[in-house]
Amino acid sequence: MSQQRALFRCKSVSASPGALAGIVLAGITSLAASPLWGQEKEHKDTSKDKEFSVTVQGPESDAGLIVSARATAKEVGLPIYPGSIPHREQGKDDDSPAAKLGLWGSSFGFKLVVLKMESKDTPRKIADYYQNALAKYGTVLDCTNGARPQQAKDEKSEKLTCGDDKPEAGGMLFKAGTAEKQHIVAVQPKGNGAEFQLLYVEARGEKKKPA
Repeated sequence: MSQQRALFRCKSVSASPGALAGIVLAGITSLAASPLWGQEKEHKDTSKDKEFSVTVQGPESDAGLIVSARATAKEVGLPIYPGSIPHREQGKDDDSPAAKLGLWGSSFGFKLVVLKMESKDTPRKIADYYQNALAKYGTVLDCTNGARPQQAKDEKSEKLTCGDDKPEAGGMLFKAGTAEKQHIVAVQPKGNGAEFQLLYVEARGEKKKPA
C-alpha cells in the first residue's frame, strides 16, 4: 500500500505527540544504522511547538530527520481556502491540524507536509478551487473514482499517476506535479460543509536535503 493511500484511508492525519514520537523513534533507528551516526550530531527538541529534529553530518554527506506538528501553506505549495479554519478531531485535545516529516540521507530524501482544514462551503466548491490551484503544477488528476487500469508500470518515470490512491467513500481526491514531487488535495463532506487535507509528498534519491 502506498504512503498516500494509507493517509487517505484514515479519517484524518493525526499529529499527536504519541504519533510524532513513534515516527521519531523509527527515524532515529534508521539513522543509527547509518555509518555517519556518531561523527557529528546536532539535536533540537522544542516540545512547546511539537517539533523534533536530528542532523548527522559526515565528511561528504549528511543525514537527518525532522518531525513537526507545524506546517504552512507555503510548505504544502497551495493556498488556504478563503474562510476555512484548521480542522481538529473532536475529543482529541492533542490533535494538530498540521504535520511535517522529513527524512534524508546520502542517497535518498523523503518529505511529507499535511494541513487539515474545514469550511462551511460545499465540497464541490472547495474541489473546484483547488483544481484551479493545482493547475500551476501541470495536469490535474482526478483520482476520485480510483486509478484507471494501467499497462506495465515504469518505476523510473517522472509522470504522476493516481496509482492506488483514492479518497474515502463520498470524498474527492486530486493530484498534480511529478512522481517525485506530488501536491494532493483530499476533500470530504462534513455536515453542511466540508473538511479537506492539503498534502505535499516528496520522495527522491538525490544527494541533498529536502527543501
